Amino acid sequence: MTTESTSMTHPVRFWDVPDLPATDFDPLLAELLRDEPIARVRLPNGDGYAWLVTRYADVRFVTSDPRFSRQAVLGRSVTRLAPHFIPLDDAVGFADPPEHTRLRRAAAKAFSARSVEALRARTRRRMHELVDAMQRRGSPADLMEHVHNPLPLAVVSDLMGVPEHHRPAMAEWSGVLLSAGHGRERSERAKAEVGAYFTARLSQPASGNEDELLSLLSSAIERGELTLKEAVGLAVLIQVSGAHAVRNNTGNMMYALLTHPGHMARLRAEPGLLPQAIEELLRWIPHRSGVGLSRIATEDVAVGDVVIRAGEAIYASYLTANRDPDVFDDPEHLDFDRTFNPHVSFGHGPHHCVASALARMESQVMVSTLLDRLPRLRLAVPVGEVRWQRAALIRGPETLPVAW
Repeated sequence: MTTESTSMTHPVRFWDVPDLPATDFDPLLAELLRDEPIARVRLPNGDGYAWLVTRYADVRFVTSDPRFSRQAVLGRSVTRLAPHFIPLDDAVGFADPPEHTRLRRAAAKAFSARSVEALRARTRRRMHELVDAMQRRGSPADLMEHVHNPLPLAVVSDLMGVPEHHRPAMAEWSGVLLSAGHGRERSERAKAEVGAYFTARLSQPASGNEDELLSLLSSAIERGELTLKEAVGLAVLIQVSGAHAVRNNTGNMMYALLTHPGHMARLRAEPGLLPQAIEELLRWIPHRSGVGLSRIATEDVAVGDVVIRAGEAIYASYLTANRDPDVFDDPEHLDFDRTFNPHVSFGHGPHHCVASALARMESQVMVSTLLDRLPRLRLAVPVGEVRWQRAALIRGPETLPVAW
């Protein structure tokens, strides 16, 4: 990390966002939270600098104040980690209210508490089938290959209405899009290909199956509630993030438990603690590299004692917000007794993840099934030999070898 002195009070720091081992926290983020909670940074791609806020209160403010716009990012080469912008231009991720509200409403029905609970039994059956297959293959085995890769892909693909024979392509496109390591050309090609797939699917009449999100989106197009491009943007975002993010974060959860055997033993002894434990794992795990999409100030806005000028880019770090000692007691400690846990791992404000209930359900099913079915589950290699994904935007194990 180097420093470019562009002002005495807020130098621009070059943040190279290193590949960090395991669940280690980014040292620059920890430093900024402690010493410079409103800072200026430059990332490996794009132009110029952006502000970065790290305190919990500032993160919540920036991500909910309408004067910070996602729509205004379009057409600008904002400094960023990835060589490409992940969402399509018409995606909900680049929208501001009221347009964002309209787009989000079209998909919200598929992620209601009732809809997610209806998926739980099917998800549990799939999970047991995966564990059965892994046990037949024998110990040791790779949890990423046998559980964390296939289950989230199957769940979100079932929800979307993506057939089995198209799912390998979905996995490939997701892996390219959510990486900073494939280069701009390949990343843009993957985005175009997955966009073309959903354009073709959503150009067909709605099937009438309200259990499938693609049918709901097609119906919304037919009613004039969404354009085809808007529906495609929603479909791409949900499919890609729904498979890849849950894959990596549940892999992180199991790694955390395997390296905290006391926590794992307690969950086995107190299964009713599971929902609270999942929330703490969501808070504690640094689930991404760097930061997500930026926002642009549409007018001068005071954040704490700093004025963000109109036209300047700003990022909010949910990772540091989850480690803010003003909100969380002993935030570096993984504490399953933490009852006050207002973490922001699924975001905050209008862009709070619409699929958060689904991700929680999948996490609960995966963790509880593995602990129930494999009472002697343990790492099959030394901790230092677990391989982690490189240049990943969403952090996670590449392999997770276990024995039982």
